[in-house]
Amino acid sequence: MAFFFVFDDQFDGPLGQDPARAATVCQQLIDIVHGAAPAPGADACSVAFADLWARSADGAHPGWVARTAHEWEYYFATQAHEAIGRLRGTPGDMDTYLQVRRGIAGTALTISLAERAAGINVPAAAFHSPQLRIMRDIAVDVPMMCNDVYSLEKEEARGDMDNLVLVLEHARPCTRDEAITTARREVDARVERFQELARQVPAMCLQLGLTGPERTAVAMYVEVMGTWMSGYHAWQTQTRRYTSALRIIPITGPGYFDEVLGA
Repeated sequence: MAFFFVFDDQFDGPLGQDPARAATVCQQLIDIVHGAAPAPGADACSVAFADLWARSADGAHPGWVARTAHEWEYYFATQAHEAIGRLRGTPGDMDTYLQVRRGIAGTALTISLAERAAGINVPAAAFHSPQLRIMRDIAVDVPMMCNDVYSLEKEEARGDMDNLVLVLEHARPCTRDEAITTARREVDARVERFQELARQVPAMCLQLGLTGPERTAVAMYVEVMGTWMSGYHAWQTQTRRYTSALRIIPITGPGYFDEVLGA
């Protein structure tokens, strides 16, 4: 989580207004996740990430490594598209928002890292079941949509366009309060769907003929996703990152202490 916030804030400055440079510096990190070593004299961010990736992948199942490498690639690659949105100066449509926001939010990565922390390996037939795939999509969307409400003032001051509230305001058009109410309905509907699907999981595991340990891994995976959503919500309602007016920095000034990511 420390890496996510330090890295994310690197784009709260000139880098976040330069899609081509953002793509270049992020390619260095994409290369690392696919096996390259940091170049001699690499910036502090690349060196730190190489260490983080090596430790998280050490001893992991090959399927987890392949999936998570793609999730890191998606996360890094979409930073340039968030920069394009800032230059455009208006929110995109809902489909465009979801494609970019799911990448820059990095919420799929947090679920994958939580799988490693919990020491579980979900069988592929269960992992790719309709129930668990849809539940994972929900666990990706709910935290980022809630975050868009809590970080709205901070992101709006920075010129960020990939925010659910801004997208809804632009598409309707509607008032700020109406957009926030609609965002809440989007979240509520997803949470209700998650709970509905969770009730179907035990029967699905029996139909697949999973062993006892495999069913335990699936149950833990469901718990990981639910805990991630509720835990993130509890954190974002309390952190000074979003609740303190001191954190609202205008676009004219960098939103970081040190520039640790360089071309």
